[in-house]
Amino acid sequence: MCRHSGQDWWENIENRRQVIKAKKGQQIIHEGEEAKGVYFVQEGLVKVHKRHGDKESIVRFANKGEIIGHRGMPGDKPTFPISATCLENCILCFVPFDFFKKLLRTNPALTYAMLMFYADELQVSERKANNQVHLSVKGRLAWCFFQLEEKMGTDNEGYIKLMLSKTDLAAYVGSTYESVYRMIAELIAEDIVELVNRRIKIKNREKLLYYSRL
Repeated sequence: MCRHSGQDWWENIENRRQVIKAKKGQQIIHEGEEAKGVYFVQEGLVKVHKRHGDKESIVRFANKGEIIGHRGMPGDKPTFPISATCLENCILCFVPFDFFKKLLRTNPALTYAMLMFYADELQVSERKANNQVHLSVKGRLAWCFFQLEEKMGTDNEGYIKLMLSKTDLAAYVGSTYESVYRMIAELIAEDIVELVNRRIKIKNREKLLYYSRL
């Protein structure tokens, strides 16, 4: 927001924003509640998720610099269509909708950045929906690993900078815990990925890419 807004807005942003510190496991947005503004992640990692009956589906992960709650902006009585929970201790910047809309109307660079973000988010959502129809659980898991690696990056040892439980992996892939557990075991047995204390490393990119395209 600050990066794409003009300097003449920085003081107003400082006055209108609210810095929130949230602990790991804390839910900052509840699906269906009144939406009053957007959140920007300054530090930490947040999972954005929805309920489908008694099952949870992870929509995406938001890390430093990314926005949460923007889908609650439209409408006369906006509500959040998603929930958001911290996977790490987080620092968040909250901005009310009325002020954020003024920023969008007067800062073309910010508006353009939001447009590109929406387009990218839609593209990933469409690919995930397509995967549900055309890919096996192993294929969806393979695509998931590539997606997470691209988004989160890797550390010096080649592990994806994201530690997820198999339950969260299942919620992101769109499968059951048991199926994801079996498919990870198969990928490890084939020496395609390595899993150490929830840390994932892609070892054979060619084979993993093959599964993600089946």
